[in-house]
Amino acid sequence: MPEAAYKRILLKLSGEALMGDDAYGINRETVGRIVGEIGEVSSLGVEIGVVIGGGNIFRGAALGAEGMDRATADYMGMLATVMNALALQDAMRKAGLNVRVQSAINIEPVVEPYIRGKAIRYLEEGRIVVFAAGTGNPFFTTDTAAALRGREIEAEIVLKATKVDGVYSADPKKDPGATRFARLRFDEAISRDLKVMDATALALCREQRLPINVFSILKPGALRRVVVGEDEGTLVHV
Repeated sequence: MPEAAYKRILLKLSGEALMGDDAYGINRETVGRIVGEIGEVSSLGVEIGVVIGGGNIFRGAALGAEGMDRATADYMGMLATVMNALALQDAMRKAGLNVRVQSAINIEPVVEPYIRGKAIRYLEEGRIVVFAAGTGNPFFTTDTAAALRGREIEAEIVLKATKVDGVYSADPKKDPGATRFARLRFDEAISRDLKVMDATALALCREQRLPINVFSILKPGALRRVVVGEDEGTLVHV
């Protein structure tokens, strides 16, 4: 069995990743497949933190642009991430994985609050920790939450799971000549506005020297290949 290249990772999952082929919501088969891949990585001895988005249920930024108070819309989006975190927790427990959900918004009857020291202890005990409700503040994306939590739990890398198998020189859906970067420096990604993450998250990762690997969660086995150090996705580094 190949050895993992990382001891502790932060996996960023978009809410859309849970939809499968559905138009919205949570596709149980898709969630089960993703959980299976997370379980494979966990079996390698890797400590896993997960930040989950909520775009499959509610997009605060979109409704903010349409006239709803942006802070209110963002709080609603945070609650959507809690729903997704609970769905992940349920699927992980049914798969035999030991998991905890921590929320940046205090809703203790549902999930425990985010406490950094407790999260790190859970990881050291081999539990998967799902971080919900973003940063707990409006105007920040779950990309920024992933960068923040990744640094707080001392992860070695942030793995951003998307629908595209890496970072391209242009939109591959619009430009057939677009090429995938195997490796990319932060400065180039920022200067070329390559949409690796939002600008705040990207700047935070660069400042903290926290690498990012962007890969496709739709490719079976891609998460495991990234974790064992194979050429999968795009590695963004200092």
